[in-house]
Amino acid sequence: MRKVFFGLLTLAALNIQAQKSELAVKYANTITEKDLMDQLGILASDALEGRETGERGQRMAAALLSDHFQSLGLKAPVKQGDQMSYYQNVPLVSSKTKNAYIKIGKQKYENFNKNVFVGTGVTSGESMEEVIFVGNGAAERYASLDVKGKFVLMIGDNNYRATLKASKIAAANGAKALIAVRTETDEILDQLLISYRGYLEAGRMSVDTGIEQNEFLGMYFLAPSLLKEVMGKPYDKLSQIAFSADNAGFEKIKKGKITISVDKEVKKIKSENVMGYLEGSDLKDELVVITAHYDHLGRRGDKIFNGADDDGSGTAGVMEMAEAFAMAKADGNGPRRSMLFLAFTGEEKGLLGSEFYANNPVFPLENTVTNLNMDMIGRNDEENYNGKDYVCLVGSDKLSTELHEISEKANATYTDLDLNYVYNDENHPEQIYYRSDHWNFAKNGIPVIFYTTGSHPDYHKETDTVEKIEREVYLKRTRLVFYTAWELVNRDNRPALDEKASK
Repeated sequence: MRKVFFGLLTLAALNIQAQKSELAVKYANTITEKDLMDQLGILASDALEGRETGERGQRMAAALLSDHFQSLGLKAPVKQGDQMSYYQNVPLVSSKTKNAYIKIGKQKYENFNKNVFVGTGVTSGESMEEVIFVGNGAAERYASLDVKGKFVLMIGDNNYRATLKASKIAAANGAKALIAVRTETDEILDQLLISYRGYLEAGRMSVDTGIEQNEFLGMYFLAPSLLKEVMGKPYDKLSQIAFSADNAGFEKIKKGKITISVDKEVKKIKSENVMGYLEGSDLKDELVVITAHYDHLGRRGDKIFNGADDDGSGTAGVMEMAEAFAMAKADGNGPRRSMLFLAFTGEEKGLLGSEFYANNPVFPLENTVTNLNMDMIGRNDEENYNGKDYVCLVGSDKLSTELHEISEKANATYTDLDLNYVYNDENHPEQIYYRSDHWNFAKNGIPVIFYTTGSHPDYHKETDTVEKIEREVYLKRTRLVFYTAWELVNRDNRPALDEKASK
């Protein structure tokens, strides 16, 4: 009862509106529906050709963003030689699978059938090798295994990020390829293929480290029904071993041989993150970062994927928030903390722009107070939230309970949106926490809030166009991010990390 009582007190405290800041309201009101839609109308126009990473339309969008930041008087924060720039150059490498198959015994399974498909990799070749079972693919599973020059097979959760990490661990241990079983049934794998096929056929990108590619052939997804043929045991037996707390039983697994063949087209890509810096006053060494990704899917034949909601909506939000805060500073009401308005490239290719920034930060990550990230905030998920003025929040309570409370209070005080946390659930199948640019801040211990609205029928289709934006609620969502940022840049203390997050 005591816990319930104090829980009710906490809820009551959150529901009490704080006194509104007249200054916050004044500058939030400079963010208008018309201005958002004007910016979005350019970003999502046919002229920008879908803003494909590394292509002409993306470079045109980058120029639009840098010109906007410059017109506001934001500083160019990136040093390039003797000059300062709004661009952070992001070197990428693209690989597109032309042909691939896995051969088990006499049976050949072509890429993109319901039994197998290629995930990542930039190396071509054909090889028949022994298959070594590595459980869930964690680093400690390799302690007593010799996998150099061999294929490794793992069973893991249906989590792309975790599987990608396992792929890097396999390569680091000298394996020739990683074969991943991520689903309990072939039917689920078939559904994954439907979701991923467009990405994979268009080619995958990664950050170009400048290191020559090794012999690692990449990551492959395999149907669980084929496990017995490859490893001698069915999915249920192998999964028990894979998820066990120790390495017992691995040595008893059959080491079969299979053939992997892949032919890839590889090329280098140049792209850019675009950022503008607004210096704070007495707390200027601390930084709040406002982000969205400005790339999209480009064009396929004569179809242009305009990406109005994904993520033209978030990018226009960044632009208009930058203008509001720049105006406040010009009036002598500027932020105490510094602000970085940052538009990422390569999100659609695997969070590549934010990955590059996190590994090459323009400002020290330890001085970065919070990241507020917007991706798809202009539409409604009518199937699940019909008629509601809502926004889905992800990550606000993952690292800092105080940040979550700041967010709730800002909404209660100013915007009164229905805050939905369905995607914040660690067990949600979409795994949204790991799927947009905020993740590359969160994984470095920086508190984040990700603002999104769920999916809609036009997601990743050429029909994601400007006229379908829900203008009034889009404005309210953008202003909520502004109000939250206003509090974060002007309060005395940065949001405290929870004890579990600071370890």
